[in-house]
Amino acid sequence: MRVVGAFRDSYGMEPAGVWHAPGRVNLIGEHTDYNDGFVLPFALPWGVTAAVSPREDGVIRLRSLQAGEPVTLETPDAAEGWARYVAGVFWALGQGGRRVGGADVVIDGDVPRGAGLSSSAALEVAVGTALNELYGLDLTKMEIALASQKAENDFVGMPCGIMDQAASALGEEGKALFMDCRSLGTRSIPFDLASHGLQLLIINTGVHHELADGQYARRRADCENAAKRLGVDALRDVTDLAGALARLSGDERRRTQHVVTENHRVEAVIGLLRAGAVREIGPLLNASHLSLRDQFEVSCAELDVAVESAVRGGARGARMTGGGFGGSAIALVADDRVESVRESVTGAYAERGWAAPEIYPATPAAGARRLL
Repeated sequence: MRVVGAFRDSYGMEPAGVWHAPGRVNLIGEHTDYNDGFVLPFALPWGVTAAVSPREDGVIRLRSLQAGEPVTLETPDAAEGWARYVAGVFWALGQGGRRVGGADVVIDGDVPRGAGLSSSAALEVAVGTALNELYGLDLTKMEIALASQKAENDFVGMPCGIMDQAASALGEEGKALFMDCRSLGTRSIPFDLASHGLQLLIINTGVHHELADGQYARRRADCENAAKRLGVDALRDVTDLAGALARLSGDERRRTQHVVTENHRVEAVIGLLRAGAVREIGPLLNASHLSLRDQFEVSCAELDVAVESAVRGGARGARMTGGGFGGSAIALVADDRVESVRESVTGAYAERGWAAPEIYPATPAAGARRLL
């Protein structure tokens, strides 16, 4: 395991342990988590591995095999760039009254870059899982996820919901994770694609549009403003959609329509999966993409082409996944149509002079855990 060798080379000793946390892909339930809604992600085979040893002096020494120069921090507040995601976990645990000292840390990650598969959450959860064990904090997996979310919200400054960290912490092999983001209740949903002759392909556009910076926070503000105007705690509480839309206009109206209908789509997908009708979820994926494109306005040309060409190539359904403005789409594809879908998507990109997207199958993997 190269992270162990890198730890030995960096610090002249063996690590106290090695922990892994996965990235995630969201099957359906986009931009619903910070509206107290429903999500259905699953953990991926790729993620972040952290070799860690505790320190008594409070110093945090960090090295990433992907990020270049090592970093030494006397306090978490001194962190910059990628190191803030790690330092933020130390800070968040301290804010929660947990006694955490320093640590020597080496990070290795294999989440595909630019894919929007939540490498930041994997980094936070891997470090949080390590610190939980090393310092005997007795945190549950959900508590580790919440501390990781706090690190990203309040320390890094990204107003994400809880979905990414929860999926990384609580994922199970062969299952998707249904979560009610208000109660934080979870339930494992069997998602065995192979037994149904299906694959879920991730189509990594590899693009990130800079104009997207700040747009996530704007969408969240739109939702919060709409909820206030409707007199509800969150858009999850809207039960009369037609009546709500009649009272709203512009962006607030569109955001509300997406969130309410997306929550219903999550529930419909769960019903189909529990009934064994995995092939029938395709139209709901398509509807989710159209809503994200037209009502929430977080898609982009590369995602739209990926989805449209995948369906044209024979996918049973497809949609963008993640925050939007780039990253990845997913496509539900029968085994005998995988090559047709690949050819359709890569051909559509080539026609436009775009670099070919990376396309790979995703299978539900285990969540955060100790490796060594």
